Amino acid sequence: MPTPMNAITEAPRTLSKTEKDQREARKLEKRLCREVGRAISDFNMIEEGDKIMVCMSGGKDSFTMLDILRKLQKRAPIHFDIVAVNLDQKQPGFPDHILPDYLRAQGVDFHIETQDTYSIVKRVIPEGKTTCGLCSRLRRAILYTVADQLGCTKIALGHHRDDILQTLLLNMFFGGRMKGMPPKLVSDDGKHVVIRPLAYIPEKDTVQWAQYQQFPIIPCNLCGSQDNLQRQIVGEMLRDWDKKYPGRLESMFRSMQNVVTTHMMDPKLHDFYHAKATGIADPAGDTAFDPDTFTEHFAPAADGDTLGIAIQVQ
Repeated sequence: MPTPMNAITEAPRTLSKTEKDQREARKLEKRLCREVGRAISDFNMIEEGDKIMVCMSGGKDSFTMLDILRKLQKRAPIHFDIVAVNLDQKQPGFPDHILPDYLRAQGVDFHIETQDTYSIVKRVIPEGKTTCGLCSRLRRAILYTVADQLGCTKIALGHHRDDILQTLLLNMFFGGRMKGMPPKLVSDDGKHVVIRPLAYIPEKDTVQWAQYQQFPIIPCNLCGSQDNLQRQIVGEMLRDWDKKYPGRLESMFRSMQNVVTTHMMDPKLHDFYHAKATGIADPAGDTAFDPDTFTEHFAPAADGDTLGIAIQVQ
């Protein structure tokens, strides 16, 4: 039956700020679970019967990683266990009650390893010099030992997409090599598998999720206060690019999964030395002087959000 012309229709109700925040939080949770699940699937990070050691620093990223892995654990078609591990490095003023209190409240199995690496780092590294290198090596050795003691089959670290891009640029700028941070790797001693479930997650999503969840963030007083770190400088550059050129970081990240070795310069990856003209056309070969063409396109996420404009080389 048609609506009378003089009928009064109700205007759509305006959502309150709380309702908007709740809706945005649900969308973000869905996106985080989807992208972490995709990374786990793409790189076969977690398998039946795994015991995952989730390394907890007390920062936004490790809190997010633990939270999302626990959500996926409940719905996964396979069984795996989680144990949260924190390394208390005896930093002065470190609030050592925060993580245990949080993990107990959440019902998470956890282990706190206490090792005074802070004194070692401060004794060995001159004042004003970067402490991250030594600190990370000490942490890694200790965590490998703890993984053995706890019977863990995988070690999960909270590095996200922006960490991976930062590592790529740092190696290019200061190391003279094209090297990133793989989502999954076998440790140097061949005994441990390290995974990075947040590999597809941009940092801004972990920032927002930590705010929504009100995680009890613990600042790092050892290295987090070093304002001159090259990693922080490169991170600022990436964040600036993300604001000025939406889609650039997504395109950079995709390029790490689409490496054309014949168009790099590493003779270990391609035999340039013996390359000769054969006179036989190769349908898969490259046309040497084709001009690059670029198109702008919008890349919508699965939940309908627009990620921004990405530039694609055709």
